[in-house]
This record gives sequence, structure tokens and C-alpha cells, in this order.
Amino acid sequence: MEKFRDIVYERPFLNTVRKQAAAWLNEFKKAGSFEEADGLFLNIQKKLEEVMTQNTIAYIRNTMDMSNPFYDDEISFFNRLMPKMMLPIKKTGEALLKSPFRSQFEEKYGSHMLKDTEEQQKLIKLSIVFPSIRENELCTDYSRTAASCSTEFMGETCNFYGLLRHMQSPDRAERKAAFEAWAGLYEGIAPELETQYGRLVELRCIIANRLGFKSYIDYVYPSRGRYDYGPDKVAEFREAVRKYVTPVCERMYREQADRLGIDKLQWYDEDLVFPDGNARPIGTPEELTEKARQMYEEMSPETGEFFDFMTRYELYDFVTRENKHLGGYCTFLQDLKAPFIFSNFNGTSADINVLTHEAGHAFQAYYASRRMPLHSMTGSTSEVNEIHSMAMELFAYPYMERFFGADTDKYRYAHFIDAFRSIPYLVSVDEFQHRVFAEPGSGPSDWRRFWKETEQKYMPWRSYDGNEFLESGGFWMQKQHVFLYPFYYVDYALAQIDAFALYRKQLAGEDAWGSYLKLCGMGGKYGYFETLERAGIPMPLDEDTVKETAEFAEKQAEVLKAKVPGLREKIV
Repeated sequence: MEKFRDIVYERPFLNTVRKQAAAWLNEFKKAGSFEEADGLFLNIQKKLEEVMTQNTIAYIRNTMDMSNPFYDDEISFFNRLMPKMMLPIKKTGEALLKSPFRSQFEEKYGSHMLKDTEEQQKLIKLSIVFPSIRENELCTDYSRTAASCSTEFMGETCNFYGLLRHMQSPDRAERKAAFEAWAGLYEGIAPELETQYGRLVELRCIIANRLGFKSYIDYVYPSRGRYDYGPDKVAEFREAVRKYVTPVCERMYREQADRLGIDKLQWYDEDLVFPDGNARPIGTPEELTEKARQMYEEMSPETGEFFDFMTRYELYDFVTRENKHLGGYCTFLQDLKAPFIFSNFNGTSADINVLTHEAGHAFQAYYASRRMPLHSMTGSTSEVNEIHSMAMELFAYPYMERFFGADTDKYRYAHFIDAFRSIPYLVSVDEFQHRVFAEPGSGPSDWRRFWKETEQKYMPWRSYDGNEFLESGGFWMQKQHVFLYPFYYVDYALAQIDAFALYRKQLAGEDAWGSYLKLCGMGGKYGYFETLERAGIPMPLDEDTVKETAEFAEKQAEVLKAKVPGLREKIV
């Protein structure tokens, strides 16, 4: 394999792919033995993996520089191509389900793969190809809009991530000025974002209706592989968060305001945990990456092998640049069995969270892809996939000295409470989306009202210091998942509960790492509930689990706080 920058990109030819897949599919239907049918099935999967790999290469290079015209054109090509690939995929699934060797396929690949194939048949029709193409194009438009935003602040050109760094300054005037600039950027593009989102809502409802679903909500649960539970169960989970997690967060934020010496915590104060400044990583992006390599080498043989692979082939991009896509992600080059990590380092502790969170995704993909017979079985449902990443953040605690030096205990405490305090926000985003799609005729003023009401329900401490745009409910549009990955965000909340469960096992001296490796290695072989059961991880949808997590988090936060020099040493 070559380094990522040297991998040759080649646009796939749709007709060639279709013809080859159709030929193999015809032979598959005539196969006289399971071995023959299985070989042809794997050939088809391999061809699809080749297409997906080229798509991923184009996507990564496009997000590296969204002003690059070549990869901008290639993404437009794939936006049109990928929905058209639905039909060959559906035909393959139909043939697999009707195969006389179905029981043998189930024995080799597991019953969940067949169930997933069966469920996905309901989500593919010729009539949704063009709406799906337009949906892809609108997502690209949104990404381009957000990536193009920047402003001059304190002598430097800052995008949204650059301004967030200034919102961790010990100087409150600087935090407030950065906040106003950040809000101003979003307010400036709000009409465009609202138009894009309105079109996305409309298209997503059209897709659901053409597939025979009463609403997009009814469609999105099976489309996300949520076969074990539905919207009612998620609503109960959100209520458990409001009941048990929100009050603990309120107490934590009140204490933080006292620590900072301010009467009322504003949004631009929330990320500043310590009055003298949060812990910042020591080193350049290159030095931090090398420290991560050393950490994973010490953590386990499996993680050492994984990160050596990542560094050898330079499968990451961490440096913030103009016209670079916002946020961070981990993706996977299927045909090469190679993960790729993307982020925007900004000199804060969030940079290290990338080297643990996104690396947790990447490790799982690397580890499972070498054990699973199909790429489609490498990853699990997103509720499980986010456990891989969030648990890795916590498993990395013992190695943080190399990144933060004397401020290590500040990092651990701040990271832990931030992870816990994120849960109400995560469910707020989920409830917001449920409200939007429950009233698909709603518009921008409704969306702002939905967000404001939801925010006050789960985050009653939230205040924007009189900023009219945000106080009226404009904050919802800063979350890219709402545009690009609808209904994903609650999965982070579910996964955070289970990541804390693994951390509790580790603190208790149990084999938490063994449970984690088992979880990673199972990939998507089983459904959500069965995967958790086999890994020995509690069900986060249960109210008692949420309650126990809140109680644990409040106590453990005090334990970690007591280790930070200068903070009140009180153990609950």
C-alpha cells in the first residue's frame, strides 16, 4: 500500500461496474453449490468496495480543500452515481434472500447480515434515486457554505474552529468578542443554511413517502439499522436524561461559575473550566501524532500495530486550513482496509480528543476488518460504533502526561465533566429533529422556536448574553449532523453512557479492555441489543442505567477534581 497522498484516484465507470455485477449476479442465480454462489457473492461485494474506495478518496481530498475544482467535480459525480448504485445492490440482496443456499450464507455470515439485507430491501426504489441525488448535492452545498466562512480576529484569519479556541481564553473579554464573531458568522449565512435545510427536510420526506412510510421518522429508524427499538423508547431515554443527568450538569455549571468568579455563566464561559485556563496540549501536530503513536504502542499490541499502520501510510490530516471542511471524522478505505482520520487542530485539548475519539473509530475498523468476512460487517450500528470512540477517550487517561505535562489532572477532570455534560445537548439535537419531522411543514421561525424550547428543557442553564440571533434559537444550525447525518446525534448520548460503563469496569479492576476488544472485534455481526449483551455492556436505554451513570459521574468528577492543584478537595 502507498501513503495516502500517493494513492491514485480513478473515477469508476458505472456501466462497467453494472455489467460486471450483472454478469456475476446471473451466474450467482445459477450456482450449483454454496461454494460457487459464495465466490460470486464475494466478487460482487469486492466490486462495490472498489467503487466505495474511490468515492472515499475523492471525499477525503475534497474535504481537505473544498475549493479544489477537480475533487469538487468528483464529489458531484458521486452524488449522482451513488443513488444509482442502489438498484444493483437491491438486486444482489434479493438474489441472496431467495438463494437455495440461504441457510449456509446465514451460517457463514450470521443471521443479522440476512436480517439487515431483508430490511434494506424496503428502503430502495427507483423512484427515490433522483431525490437522493438532490439530497447529496444539497449536503455538499451546505458543507461548502460552512467551510467558506472566516473572519479576521485578533490579527489572524479564523474559521469557526479558530474562534472556538479563543472562547477558551482566561480573558473573558476575549471570549465574548470571539463569541460575537462566531455568532456573527452564523447569522450571516443563516438565510442560506435555512434554505438548504428546508429543501433537505422536503426531500427527505419525499423519499420516505415514496418508500411507503407515513413519515421520515418512520423511515429513518430502519434506515439507521434501529431494528430493536423505536421513537418511543428514545423519547423515554431523553426523559431519563432530563430527570437524572440535567440536574447534575446544573450543579456542575453552578460550581464552575463560582470557580470563575462570575454571577451567570454564558455560553462562551462553558468551555473554560479553570480561571487560569484549560489544559493545552504540548507540541506541534507532528509531535502530538508521534506521542499518540507511543501511547498506542504502550496501550496494547493491537493498538500499537494499528497506529503504526496509520503513521506509516499517513492516514490522517489534522492541520486547520482555509477552505477545509469543518469538524472531524473517521472514514474507511474499504478495498485497502485502511482507516483515515480527519480533523481541524486548534491548539486546545480537543486536538487530543481527536487522537483518541477518532482513533477509536479507526482502531475498531482496522481491527474488525481483518476479522470479518465482509466489509459490510466491519462496522456496527452507530450506537455501538460511538462506544468504540468514546471509550477510547477514557482508556487513554493513564497516558495523558505525555500530552499535558503538569496540567494532566486538569485535562482529565475537564474532559470527564465535558463528556458527561454533553449528554443533555446530544438529546436536545435529537428532540429538535423529531419535532421538525413531526411537523414537516414548519419553517425557519418554527425551527428556532423548537430549538429554544428544547434547549430550555434539557439545558436550562444555557444563556447567550443577549445575542439576539442565538437567544431566539439560532444555535441549532451550527450542528452539521442536522444537515448531513439526520437523527445520528442521539447515538452519541447512548454510546457515552456505555463508555462510562466500561470506564467504571476499569476503575473497579475488571477486564474492561477485554470487553472493549470483544466489542470491537464483533463488528456488525450482531444487532444492537445482542452486541451489548455479548460484550457485557449495560443497555443505555434503560432508565436505571441512566440514573446509575449520573450518580457515578457526579462522584467520579469529585474524585478527579480533588487531584487538580488548587481546587476544593471534596469527595461526594
